[in-house]
Amino acid sequence: MRMQQLKLMAAALIVAAPLTQAAALDAGKSQINFTMKQLNVPVNGSFKKFSGNVVLDLKKPEAGKAEITIDTASINLPTAEAVGEAKKADWFNVAKFPTARFVSSSIKPLGGGKLQVAGKLTIKGNTRDVTAPFTARQEGGLTVVEGVLPVSRLAYKIGEGDWADTGTVADEVQIKFKVAIPASK
Repeated sequence: MRMQQLKLMAAALIVAAPLTQAAALDAGKSQINFTMKQLNVPVNGSFKKFSGNVVLDLKKPEAGKAEITIDTASINLPTAEAVGEAKKADWFNVAKFPTARFVSSSIKPLGGGKLQVAGKLTIKGNTRDVTAPFTARQEGGLTVVEGVLPVSRLAYKIGEGDWADTGTVADEVQIKFKVAIPASK
């Protein structure tokens, strides 16, 4: 139930940003959630505040791009104690690193209605190359992008010191993103 999972979730939202025409995402209809395992028990969390600009034309996805910023202090976990712990220096260190950021470098079709986004994810001052498969669909006046990005919390120094032991909190975090943006005209 640690901060690391939230951090990874933020990363997922950042990766999820590739949606539709150069538009700000609709935060009210978008979500960045994550799942981590603590003592081998799944723990779910989310980030409540994030923003971004996304360009995605489903007919020409290669021209797409996304920039997503997540407010790391907006982490949400099952208990207030877990939220407080996640904000501390060993986890997200929100005082020093108030945001996480994803900037895409490419979007490509994979076939069968699936796409893949690649880019750089920065969490807690650590930048790594990431890729994530996603789906995109029209839903009313929105383009909705959904996917899952597995990340290593330790690669971003989420859970330092005693928390670096993966016997208590697993290294892999699944960031689940759903990003909604106004559809292209």
